[in-house]
Amino acid sequence: MEYEGILLGMGNPLLDISAVIDQDFLNKYDIKPNNAILAEGKHLPMYEEMTSKYSVDFIAGGATQNSIRVAQWMLQIPGATSYMGSIGKDKFGEEMKKNAKDAGVKVHYYEDESPTGTCAVCVLDGERSLVANLSAANCYKVDHLKKPENWALVEKAKYFYIAGFFLTVSPESIQLVAEHAASNNKVFSMNLSAPFICEFFKDQQEKVLPYMDFVFGNETEARTFSRVHGWETDNVEEIALKISQWPKASGTHKRITVITQGADPVVVAEDGKVKLFPVIPLPKEKLVDTNGAGDAFVGGFLSQLVQEKPIADCVKAGCYASNVIIQRPGCTYPEKPDF
Repeated sequence: MEYEGILLGMGNPLLDISAVIDQDFLNKYDIKPNNAILAEGKHLPMYEEMTSKYSVDFIAGGATQNSIRVAQWMLQIPGATSYMGSIGKDKFGEEMKKNAKDAGVKVHYYEDESPTGTCAVCVLDGERSLVANLSAANCYKVDHLKKPENWALVEKAKYFYIAGFFLTVSPESIQLVAEHAASNNKVFSMNLSAPFICEFFKDQQEKVLPYMDFVFGNETEARTFSRVHGWETDNVEEIALKISQWPKASGTHKRITVITQGADPVVVAEDGKVKLFPVIPLPKEKLVDTNGAGDAFVGGFLSQLVQEKPIADCVKAGCYASNVIIQRPGCTYPEKPDF
């Protein structure tokens, strides 16, 4: 099988500024644990404060980019994955390019005049909370996607993955890729990504939902999705089932919903049935931080999906990858997977 460029991701490339902070810091900036939000004016001073007050790690991040890097790492096949998004012409942007190159991902970044986007990763007791200042990442244009050298990546890929966060930036680009996938019998997947996406970008999400062959998310996002759609259930298995039964734009692939629940089993809904898969238990003292855990799960999952492995193997690979990631700071991994 030809693996070159088989998996394409699109999203918001962000440089993670990660630090273990204290409760006072969270209170000061009104940050809730285990959440993901976009920065508002009141949050802007926190980036400077983090770097001056705490010991920080700079790690190339952004949800989709994390997943694609992990899939690439799991596959160990050079050039199997590619990625598009928008960065700035600055040192953070250069850092991003170098990082992607080291990871073996083929990147076609759009380069904007604004600074490269950053994401504050606030870690307390191993739980992470994210505050993203999109900046350049917010400037991705559909014209970049349409350029022949970039559209060639779309033509080449058989699998697509886009985090829901990209709905805030370029729904047009998502629509183009989704329609291409549907008309060419390819596999298109997205992530619910955050409660605020399900809530405030509901229309954009609903427009592209019919094209999604795989929907990923976690239990909080699933419950928010349910509430926003007036389903009146908090039961994650029921919600996963209902999402999988949402009408589809193309009948080639059935939709499969995959919801992670931290240390609780992964919920997979397909064909009107729900299966539960246990995750790998991790003693609390081994947990470093949960940043990138969900992204890594998707990356591991996709690494097997593109090899046409059964769903159980995909879930197993996802659990393996997220287990590795939560024992390290940020979305980082050892040189070779042991999967």
